[in-house]
Amino acid sequence: MKFGIDRLLADPALRKPLEGKRVALVAHPASVTEGLVHSLDALVAAGVNITSAFGPQHGLKGDKQDNMVETADELDPTYGIPVFSLYGEVRRPTAAMMDTADVFLFDLQDLGCRIYTFVTTLLYLLEATSGTGKAVWVLDRPNPAGRPVEGTTLLPGWESFVGAGPMPMRHGMTLGEMGAWFVDHFKLDVDYRVITMEGWEPEGPGFGWPPSRIWINPSPNAASLNMARAYAGTVMIEGATLSEGRGTTRPLEVLFGAPDIDAKAVLAEMRSFAPQWMQGCAIRECWFEPTFHKHAKSLCSALMIHAEGAFYDHHAFRPWRLQALAFKAIRRLYPDYPIWRDFPYEYVFDKLAIDVINGGTALREWVDDVASAAGDLDALAGADEAAWIEERARFLLY
Repeated sequence: MKFGIDRLLADPALRKPLEGKRVALVAHPASVTEGLVHSLDALVAAGVNITSAFGPQHGLKGDKQDNMVETADELDPTYGIPVFSLYGEVRRPTAAMMDTADVFLFDLQDLGCRIYTFVTTLLYLLEATSGTGKAVWVLDRPNPAGRPVEGTTLLPGWESFVGAGPMPMRHGMTLGEMGAWFVDHFKLDVDYRVITMEGWEPEGPGFGWPPSRIWINPSPNAASLNMARAYAGTVMIEGATLSEGRGTTRPLEVLFGAPDIDAKAVLAEMRSFAPQWMQGCAIRECWFEPTFHKHAKSLCSALMIHAEGAFYDHHAFRPWRLQALAFKAIRRLYPDYPIWRDFPYEYVFDKLAIDVINGGTALREWVDDVASAAGDLDALAGADEAAWIEERARFLLY
């Protein structure tokens, strides 16, 4: 199969509209060809007039480890072009940045989750392009989490850098498809096109990630396909005092880690409260000691997710509900435990991080309500999920 970048490089007819144009590339470390050549080098070698480049959160090089660690603009030492940071002094491209190109090639590997900020960066680029006559091309890549949809829809007024618009947490679209939805939903005036993939089968082997392609971290803590599958749930731990495994070799593949919580007891409570939400994966008790970040240098009791190998059932696995269940089990076993982290999250200073992540208060309130049942959260999310599946249908390309 071929990703968008591979098709663009292989077909001169696809590149022909770029002739005589100044072209910018939005990229990161996973922006590579099937031969593992970085897209910047490959496009220059193919004769495309690259006049600038842009890096999203974590930088063009992917060297910034944590959230809210900014990247500065720089000059590319090989090509002498400006490399602008869209996670530095600005999140939205400025007029001066936009003046460096006529066509913007967007070639980011995504995780298929609303909170993963590359989808918001795409929206901000489309908004900056709207009405200018400039073009945005998405060089499409797989959604490694596939087509399943899960989570509540982001509510009006809860938009942020981790909440681009009214979609559920796990949206089940590629960035090329999402860009078309953005243009339609926000009524943008953009010359928009998608260089589609060839042979991507979201229901085929790999269920989103083709086995023929190796995994390259699109961000420092997206270290495996297992993480990509679990992320729509485990990312919520960023809004908790519990460790998500940062400072270990398997970040965001655990349901929690903490020195003062009994993981074995939590696992038993999860099985008692909503075993139907635990399907499609294996959950294993483990221990870790983070070298940095939350609970650094402390031995943490934890639960590890294995949405991989023989344990994985693509359609049964529901990471958002699984993570909600872990929170609920902790709340039931430790009623006074300070689960929710009170700190600025992605530059939102007036809302709890867990609520920013979920685009509303519903999940946190469900966890904290001693009388709430699994069916209550199912009812909230189920209606939103069904509506999104209908909403997105006409934008699907594969």
